[in-house]
Amino acid sequence: MFDLAHELIIDSATDAPDAEALVYQGKRLSYADLATGVERFSASLISLGVDRNERLAVYLEKRLEVVIALFGATAAGGVFVPINPLLRPEQVTYILGDCNVRVLVTSLERLKLLIDVLPQCHDLHTVIVVGLVDELPNLPGLKVLTWEAIRSSVGLNKVRRRIDSDMAAILYTSGSTGKPKGVVLSHRNLVVGAKSVSQYLENQSSDRILSVLPLSFDYGLSQLTTAFYKGATNVLMNYLLPRDIIRTLEKENISGLAAVPPLWIQLAQLNWEKVDSLRYITNSGGAMPIATLSLLRHALPKTKVFLMYGLTEAFRSTFLPPEDIDARPDSMGKAIPNAEILVLREDGSQCAVGEPGELVHRGSLVSMGYWGDAQKTAACFKPIPSRQSGLPIPELAVWSGDTVRMDEEGYLFFIGRRDEMIKTSGYRVSPTEVEEVIYATECVGDAIAIGVPHPALGQAIVVVVTAREGVVIDSDELIAACKPHLPAFMLPSLIDIREGYLPRNPNGKIDRRRLASELQGVFMEIPG
Repeated sequence: MFDLAHELIIDSATDAPDAEALVYQGKRLSYADLATGVERFSASLISLGVDRNERLAVYLEKRLEVVIALFGATAAGGVFVPINPLLRPEQVTYILGDCNVRVLVTSLERLKLLIDVLPQCHDLHTVIVVGLVDELPNLPGLKVLTWEAIRSSVGLNKVRRRIDSDMAAILYTSGSTGKPKGVVLSHRNLVVGAKSVSQYLENQSSDRILSVLPLSFDYGLSQLTTAFYKGATNVLMNYLLPRDIIRTLEKENISGLAAVPPLWIQLAQLNWEKVDSLRYITNSGGAMPIATLSLLRHALPKTKVFLMYGLTEAFRSTFLPPEDIDARPDSMGKAIPNAEILVLREDGSQCAVGEPGELVHRGSLVSMGYWGDAQKTAACFKPIPSRQSGLPIPELAVWSGDTVRMDEEGYLFFIGRRDEMIKTSGYRVSPTEVEEVIYATECVGDAIAIGVPHPALGQAIVVVVTAREGVVIDSDELIAACKPHLPAFMLPSLIDIREGYLPRNPNGKIDRRRLASELQGVFMEIPG
């Protein structure tokens, strides 16, 4: 039985050493090769003086070496910190300094971008450079080594004992305000998450899972851990255009694909005729528009669709089984295996059927809190008063900040994030409700509803959209199309039509914060 994150690989290598574990740009690693790489890299880190619980960061696009570095860090007793390759030097510097990273794995090109800021990272002592290297830079106070040199320098006999409650990873997630927060995950969090997801997705060793999401995103990292838990194949991909994903699905005979709503919106408009291997697709990171869901189900009639909800602080919370989609296409579903999801009032009491309340997640997927931030940890990780009777040590649950409701059969429905709810004319409006109506017109590509300061309304609703390919849209016509479906107070005050795609954050979601910032003054000159 697996207890530690890297054992997902080691045990699969024991059971099926020749099975294909990883694929990247035509390069293929068996589980035996991957396990050897992880063990060798682990021994190298120990030889470099990396101590228990010390952090190793990886700042690279997806590739074979990234996976070896991440799981080699946990095998050495360390903690891996995957940094989204889209982040800029100042953002990378913040993460390196915030969690006191000791070793950085990156490429020569990325290292050159960081040279001016690395002196601010006082705990960093070693940089490992992956890929082609003409000449290593001289960085005062830092040891700079090539990937090949470090992996060939030691044997495989160095090990450290770990237990499943030890730290394994820190994933940085953007908050509604301030700097990113580092969510600390234990080995148990990663292993139990892989077991739970593979259970309801019915994963098998024959599955071939395509990884298109960043590994710094818990949903993206899950594609690795789920595959390794079952001894399946993971295909790594850094795509430029959505159509590249379709080609890879065909070429690699992919059976499982995970994406976020903005990417699904783009993919749904492509030609899927030659894709016949997909057993399932999954969505998380936001609600999939019903119109997009319909297009995908029509294009992939034999493919199961799993709609999911999660948050980095507890990994994954709910899923809607494919057989329930027709009856409840707008539902988040019910709790995943080995998790309990509650809908609670502020005082911790249970909400009545249909009553909006906060989604609260309890169980072994609850993470270890925010790195170095006791105040934010205390605000999000709290006991459930009604569940603590007789327990000498309180059990902590994750209070998500998301407002949901539960129907009489226990199905959950998302209302909105507490920090994204729009307060207009004395009403609280869920952006999701407005967005769904806009998407239902079937003439927009991207759409996002934002509350913008307004001198008379408090906040006005602005919907930023792009046109679906081949469609010309008119703002007045869109508002008119909304009127039969929305009360007056929920109608957009402005529809902002843009070209191309809306800006994304590093996890591929539409960048709500950036758009909200751009629109802050749009109504300020309106007389009260």
